[in-house]
Amino acid sequence: MNKALFARTAVAGVGLRQYKRGQSPLPERGALVVAIVDACADAGIDPSEIDGFVSYGDDKQEPTRLMPELGTKELSYAMTVFGGGGGGVGAAFGAAAGAILTGQANVVVVYRALVQGDSGRLSTAVMAHFLNPHYIGGGLVAPAQNCAMRAMRAFEHDGLPRSAAEALVEACYHHGARNPDAVAYGTQFTHEAYEASRLIAEPFHLLDCSRENDGAGALILVSAERARDLKRPPIYMLGAAQGSDKGWGELLENDDHYATAGFASVARRLWQQTGMGPKDVDCAQIYENFSAQAVLSVIDHGFCTLEEAGEFFRVENLTAPAGRLPINTGGGHIAQGFVHGINGAVESIRQLRGESANPVPGARRCLMAGGPGSPLVSSVLFGNEKGI
Repeated sequence: MNKALFARTAVAGVGLRQYKRGQSPLPERGALVVAIVDACADAGIDPSEIDGFVSYGDDKQEPTRLMPELGTKELSYAMTVFGGGGGGVGAAFGAAAGAILTGQANVVVVYRALVQGDSGRLSTAVMAHFLNPHYIGGGLVAPAQNCAMRAMRAFEHDGLPRSAAEALVEACYHHGARNPDAVAYGTQFTHEAYEASRLIAEPFHLLDCSRENDGAGALILVSAERARDLKRPPIYMLGAAQGSDKGWGELLENDDHYATAGFASVARRLWQQTGMGPKDVDCAQIYENFSAQAVLSVIDHGFCTLEEAGEFFRVENLTAPAGRLPINTGGGHIAQGFVHGINGAVESIRQLRGESANPVPGARRCLMAGGPGSPLVSSVLFGNEKGI
């Protein structure tokens, strides 16, 4: 067991600005600067102290473009995670922690900004990475189509009940309806509305798909020692893992474990490095670009087997306050909004601080999983003082 990352760094502050697509009052860089300033205010840190920047998923806002507005004193670390999807969000925290623990930076902001009027539709950016000519020649021109193939395989060949995907969607709407910051705030989910929503790419209906939003999110990471002296209670990073399984790749589509979300080896390494497992997790923020991919992500992380999915994925098991594993307690990408995964990270911290709109009583640890179905995926485990 290698616990080199365990509780040695902590998230000290968070900021999130989210708007309906096309309705951001700020350009992309402006929205991000405001989110970073919000996160610094939350932590009690001056923005000029940030000396490290980490992002993922084709973020267009390079650190050198942010420095003048933040008053950066010195830039000592800057990197981005490979891949155009949201699979890199957990890996970004691992990189930020590594920079701090090796002395390359002291205050690192993990961020993602997406204002589509500036940087273009997200689906176009994703196509540039893994919906390449190999896919386009076969008529696959959208991420929904790519993920739909794996979902259909899971449903039709492997026996995953379709009710599992609907239960996850309903859980997201249950939480989003109670979250004033969610796009779906006050929205009532019904089976009839779910079935009646138009097909996007079979088996996905509209309500199986993540929303597209404008916005930006930022989280401030510092050493655990410094975090204890700051404004807010520290939320520790307990471990982070990234990668993909053998045979998983954007030019194959025939890997050995086709109907998965690609997390098997990533989850194994996360549990090994933290000395923990699914039984130690109180809630989870699961990146759900599409409903079935999120279900498969939960299975890959070991919370249940494929054969147990019908029993595990019931709404009462997935919702706060008393569910077996409350999932996407802010509403997730399906019901809260979608800023390419960063809002899941923010909700993880708010949940462990006791600030979520849908609190899980006594929550100590929260899993955040990024980008199921992407060629590269990653996961991170957060914990508060009681979780270490």
